[in-house]
Amino acid sequence: MKRSRLPLLAVLPVVVLSTVAASSLAFGDHPVRWESGSLLPSFGRGSDDPGTQPVKASKQVTERTDGDGQAADALRVDKPWKPGMPQWGVQIYWEDSPENTAAEVERRARQKAEYLVGLHANSVAVSFPFFTKGPTSTKLFAGDKTPTPEHMDIVLKVFQDAGLRVTMRPLMDEKSLNPPKGWRGNIAPASRDDWFASYRTFLKPYVALAQKHEVRTFVIGAELNSLEGDPRWSSLAGQLEKTFKGELSYDANWDNYVSGRIDMPVNHLGVDAYFPLQVPDTASVGTLVKGWERWLDKKTTGPLPRIVLSEAGIGAMKGAYRAPGDFYNQRAVDENVQANWYEAVCKVVVDRKMAGVYWWSINFDDDPDVAPGDDISRLHFAGRPKTEQVIRDCFGSDYQGPGAAAAP
Repeated sequence: MKRSRLPLLAVLPVVVLSTVAASSLAFGDHPVRWESGSLLPSFGRGSDDPGTQPVKASKQVTERTDGDGQAADALRVDKPWKPGMPQWGVQIYWEDSPENTAAEVERRARQKAEYLVGLHANSVAVSFPFFTKGPTSTKLFAGDKTPTPEHMDIVLKVFQDAGLRVTMRPLMDEKSLNPPKGWRGNIAPASRDDWFASYRTFLKPYVALAQKHEVRTFVIGAELNSLEGDPRWSSLAGQLEKTFKGELSYDANWDNYVSGRIDMPVNHLGVDAYFPLQVPDTASVGTLVKGWERWLDKKTTGPLPRIVLSEAGIGAMKGAYRAPGDFYNQRAVDENVQANWYEAVCKVVVDRKMAGVYWWSINFDDDPDVAPGDDISRLHFAGRPKTEQVIRDCFGSDYQGPGAAAAP
């Protein structure tokens, strides 16, 4: 996955955050809108040892019956998520292939579920691509790498059966936008009416699946800076709510989050943020925590029970603190950089009484028990034992979550 964040990193100096998202931010049936400089919503539309190999999942087995009447093992999380509990999650990025059989898709989904249970996760977000023909195009469509509704149905059932809290997150692919200069945040459709109509058509089968499988959150858009605040979002959200009864969310890019009002008619607002920290690779976890706190204090001090970090991550490589969202460089691997960042993020989540965190990322086709090769994105953490141990310690902590203050 290539994501164009590097051109934006120079906008802000010395700020720390990997990805912040405001979740569980609903008041009754009212969606929220966020003002710059404040975490208070205004209302819009109503209604083990780090050096060891990764630990395999310890299965909690129950009896169920397969279609042929035979008993089968069901993988389940130990403590399924409930409102008020922390969302301990992972982002799965899924580029499908027409060559994948239903059996192969199910095998890979069960593999990911087993891995997540082994990390003590209780949540998962499924990010998947959709496509456009260029920055001014009004056509949005499923490509060969977009999971088919039939395949998505299989994966959602596996995650549902495992007891995971599920988020679905369509993400505009950027290959046709000439990255890194062109990115999803500066598209300029020739006709916004046609763009939104095309987008609604694309989303329709996936929203139906979200409802079928009781998905908790459906993200209606991510990092679409140039379209934020458009009144057509309200119409789109209203159409989706006729089918989907869970919460709708939008993930804003960090630059718009810190510089202006995010005006979107959703129940919850997420923020994708990759802010640099000008510290050496040897910086301590405490130093990283202080950096996070300084940035968060620019918004507000004290607990943040309605915030979930929806896509937190950093490259396991030298120099990554200066550009946590660097998807393009493959500098020398330094797992300590990644592990320390993850540990700092977890401390901030607990200290600020946040609603949880989702780590970026695992590719759906990758074997998470195999160490990443040199050609794999440095942001991937699966197969990196130090980072995995930090995640297990974080997800297995006694943090009970923000409680009722963060419940929808």
